Amino acid sequence: MIVVTGATGNVGRPLVEALAAAGEEVTAVSRRDAGELPAGVAHRRGDLADADGLKELFEGAEAVYLLVPGLGDELRPREIVAAAVARGVRRIVLQSSQLAGTRPESVSHGPLRAFEAAVRESVPEWTVLRPGGFASNAFFWAGQVRATRTVAAPFADVALPVVDPADIAEVAAAALRGPAHAGRTYVLTGPAAVTPREQVRALAEAMGVPVGFAALGADEARERLVRFLPEEAVDGMLSVMGDPREEERRVSPDVERVLGRVPRPFSAWAERHADAFA
Repeated sequence: MIVVTGATGNVGRPLVEALAAAGEEVTAVSRRDAGELPAGVAHRRGDLADADGLKELFEGAEAVYLLVPGLGDELRPREIVAAAVARGVRRIVLQSSQLAGTRPESVSHGPLRAFEAAVRESVPEWTVLRPGGFASNAFFWAGQVRATRTVAAPFADVALPVVDPADIAEVAAAALRGPAHAGRTYVLTGPAAVTPREQVRALAEAMGVPVGFAALGADEARERLVRFLPEEAVDGMLSVMGDPREEERRVSPDVERVLGRVPRPFSAWAERHADAFA
């Protein structure tokens, strides 16, 4: 049986669907109601921060998809991994971040590095996924697009190879279903670097209506983002968006290596989610 934590998110939901479609026994874990799940998928409500309830979350599982909510700074990595191992879990696929590798000095990504260490040291079969920026971060623009048909964003012409969460889910499913990917760390990106301006153009084409672009200064962007996200996360995000390092600009071969096909482009994500912006 495979337990998927964070099962209602941008990666967790398509992962649950992919595993169920492949005939796997799946238990979806979320802190809130999971809504409609595929036939045969069980649901457990739980929180990785609840130390007393950890063992019950992993009961009966052989493999776990471990998604750390937020920055993970309120969690105890070794305690969580130990609870899984105590229930017989042999395989953990951890969703980390590319920045855990490219920015080892980053305080905000310290908890993810601690989770990586705990998984590598404690589980017989582990896989670490380090996705870059998510295509789904564009959902932050949905309200602007619906209200004004304009996106205001910083660093208009800085390009990064954002990854489709559906590709992360497919790579995770492959790693969870057998030992072939054990002991591997995969960096997951899209097939090409795209700028915010190009992303907005792709959304406009997917919607079939014009969408304008207004360049924001970094300070103004920070002021807007801290309304929704922790300050440390915002500062890290803006640093990557505005001044990415060479390896953060680079397209990784790992999605194609695992799935045998090129990653989905941002335009494919935009086409699938155009209704959210209409």
